[in-house]
Amino acid sequence: MKKNILALGFLITFSSLVSQEKLKSPAYLKAGDTIAILAPAGILKPSRKAVVLQAKQLAESWGLYVVLGKNMFHQNNHFAGTDNERAADFQEALDNKNIKAIWAARGGYGSVRILDKLDFTKFTQNPKWIIGYSDITAFHNHIHNLGIETLHAMMATSLEEKPEEIIETISTFKKVLFGENLSYIIPLSKYNRTHNLDTIQGQIIGGNLAILTSMLGSKSQLNTEDKILFIEETGEYKYAIDRMLQSLKRANYFTNVKAVVVGNMSLIKKNSTKWGSSIEQLILDAIPADIPVIFNFPAGHEADNRALIFGRKTKLNISKEHLTLSFD
Repeated sequence: MKKNILALGFLITFSSLVSQEKLKSPAYLKAGDTIAILAPAGILKPSRKAVVLQAKQLAESWGLYVVLGKNMFHQNNHFAGTDNERAADFQEALDNKNIKAIWAARGGYGSVRILDKLDFTKFTQNPKWIIGYSDITAFHNHIHNLGIETLHAMMATSLEEKPEEIIETISTFKKVLFGENLSYIIPLSKYNRTHNLDTIQGQIIGGNLAILTSMLGSKSQLNTEDKILFIEETGEYKYAIDRMLQSLKRANYFTNVKAVVVGNMSLIKKNSTKWGSSIEQLILDAIPADIPVIFNFPAGHEADNRALIFGRKTKLNISKEHLTLSFD
């Protein structure tokens, strides 16, 4: 028990040190590189095999070679194969020097079940891009604490959306993979709380709110000090979102954070007892009043899901006309 407490203390201290340093950036891709498409979490039903092959064709059209996880279409109740099968696919891709990126086919649930089965030793020596959102937040958090950047971006099944609605989703994903600069104009919101600041800078981290909360108390918990925290969520009741925000607040996620950037809050469920305020006001009420909060960033569980480089130093420029987010 004492050893476990000491180990957790070391990891939290290491996480604090990581928060102050520039993270390792995996090499950007170039034509001729190989990527792997895997399913580390939820089941891929037979009807979704076509969209995975479509994603493979998309990457190949960019000059990349694509390998598919050998177990990714297996079915084990809720999951895309057993925990051991999903972990085996992920481990193989982590250790293979020829694979330059791991692209999640979908999220769902299950990433956390394989995290502690994985050995990241070779990965930390030869980092590669880990790509996805939603349940893949578990990997984003864990790998951030290893000191390596990751990509919060579209997954293979994102191609199920209407083509005209995912133009920027695909474009920003390709740009970041091949090392082009990313800069976004964020639509203004009347709920923005900026405290008359012109600029906010810090590493951007975060992801899906439910997964962020589920990491609390583990070695994958984030240190948010001096960082910009991104959050998004889908399919939850307002009271559940408040509960998760209150949990993060009690864990000091908002104590020394530079700002909170709010992405898509999608498909909010209606409870029989009304919450009494908008989702934006709920978020503002939960986050301490001295912390800047920016709404309307187009990322999360919507067709328009722009790529973010988690762990990269980010700058928010604020004016009365617009806000911009750019990466160093």
